[in-house]
Amino acid sequence: MTWRDDALVHAKDQDPKESVGLLLNVRGKQRYFPCENLAITDHQHFILNPEDYVNADKTGEIIAVVHSHPITPPIPSQADRISCEHSKLPWHIVNPKTEEWGECIPEGYVPDLLGRPWVWGVTDCWSLVRDWYKQEKNIELKDYERNMTPQEFLDDPLFESYAWRTGFRELRSDEKLEAGDVLLMSIMHPTLNHVAIFLGDMVLHHLADRLSCREPYSEWLLKCTGKRYRYAQNS
Repeated sequence: MTWRDDALVHAKDQDPKESVGLLLNVRGKQRYFPCENLAITDHQHFILNPEDYVNADKTGEIIAVVHSHPITPPIPSQADRISCEHSKLPWHIVNPKTEEWGECIPEGYVPDLLGRPWVWGVTDCWSLVRDWYKQEKNIELKDYERNMTPQEFLDDPLFESYAWRTGFRELRSDEKLEAGDVLLMSIMHPTLNHVAIFLGDMVLHHLADRLSCREPYSEWLLKCTGKRYRYAQNS
């Protein structure tokens, strides 16, 4: 059997959930290394178990990512293309029902800021902030792995602890907001579980299960805002 045969068996076994695995070079031979998908809902794309990644890296050289599209054709989605760029590896995609294959390679793809679908850890609210700073200010903000599920994240959101490590400082109560400031919000939850970018009388943000958008900084969003941050170099 080839590595594609092994990956297809894994994809059929995981259907209707997305399968995910890694293609390894082990002593000159290509081998498929199945991994656990920690995602619990379809819209989460997939979350590769970090322990599996470590074990795969110990087994051989990781040369590609392999995952399935159980419902859709094996055509790279926007989330696939973004993740492919981040991984700097080729991606192979298989549909377990039709047994058709597709692929994508890193080629400098940059998604639009508006209208992108929400995928946890790939195109979510923090991803939008990072991409805005890169496109508008040519600032590379650090990313962090969202290896937990969105529900687990709600119980212990990382935005507050991560802000200062990313180069932001919290604004004093007497400081007025400026375009590009980052807002930490509580959306339908007591914790600060959402980030948005202040753009004058508008905000740019990406709520779960919605498309990214720019909308007025309404009274409701103002009430949801718990903390305000400014990138240190803008101070």
